[in-house]
Amino acid sequence: MTVIAAHGLRKEFTVRVKAGRLRRARRVVPAVDGVDLSIQRGEMVGYIGPNGAGKSTTLKMLTGVLTPTAGEVSVCGLSPVRQRTRLARRIGVVFGQRTQLWWDLPLGDSYDLLRHIYRVPAAEHAARLRRCRSLLDLDEFLDTPVRQLSLGQRMRGELTAALLHGPEVLFLDEPTIGLDVVSKQAVRGFLADLGAGGDVTLMLTTHDLADIEKLCRRLLVIDHGRVVHDGTIEALHARYGSRRRVVVELEEPLAVPPEVPGATLVTVGQARLEYDLTSATAGELLARLAGLALRDVSIVEPDIEDVVARLYTGVPVTDAP
Repeated sequence: MTVIAAHGLRKEFTVRVKAGRLRRARRVVPAVDGVDLSIQRGEMVGYIGPNGAGKSTTLKMLTGVLTPTAGEVSVCGLSPVRQRTRLARRIGVVFGQRTQLWWDLPLGDSYDLLRHIYRVPAAEHAARLRRCRSLLDLDEFLDTPVRQLSLGQRMRGELTAALLHGPEVLFLDEPTIGLDVVSKQAVRGFLADLGAGGDVTLMLTTHDLADIEKLCRRLLVIDHGRVVHDGTIEALHARYGSRRRVVVELEEPLAVPPEVPGATLVTVGQARLEYDLTSATAGELLARLAGLALRDVSIVEPDIEDVVARLYTGVPVTDAP
């Protein structure tokens, strides 16, 4: 079942630019330029791109905050702008820099108010709150005013607030921005558990690619308002030629390092060899090295940050292995 669909989605903004010493002219700038999306129920999708690429603008059109300049879009079978009130009851939204909680009220009171706003039955609200309290460790600050919460505590509170009405789709814009390591782990663990149930569709924008690697199988990359990659992280690695690397530590140096079909020798040390796997597997490589005195072997996975950086800077695509 498709829960998010967009075709030719476009959003333009009019800006004023300097056109002389005293004059300014209007210029139309496309923030989102013909985006096509089709996201199924239960998918966890990472939506990434450099600053100004159009990530947040896309999310605002999907949630009905912004009206598209052109194109078609539906979320949960509804038009986000025309049916915004109905849609609000079926989606949850977390923007890392904004809050939906009442600043001077205890966190628990904010949840009570949200229950009435969304008209959630008391029993359903209580059951969802119990689950969030358990998974996100909310009890220690549930009676604390929101303004006194740390950033990590507030973000856990924001996630809970977005889920208490039982949304079908959860939009997350930079949910771990500024969080410490412990808070990030708590948020990621909670989202992973949420996604494992398959009932909530999750769309995540972030600059922290570790969030994407740990949570999302599908990755959408947007640049200059256009989707430039739609697929798995593995497909992105293959498309841009990144390879797994096998590091071999030897008991003693070799005069002539062995050549292995399907692997490229990239580093030679006194007793250290590093191979990039092109078509061979790690097992095949080690089988060819079985006659050597091996001290240690490690496999280094390709760095997604490096791959995405190459994509943004326009490094030519290489043939997939």
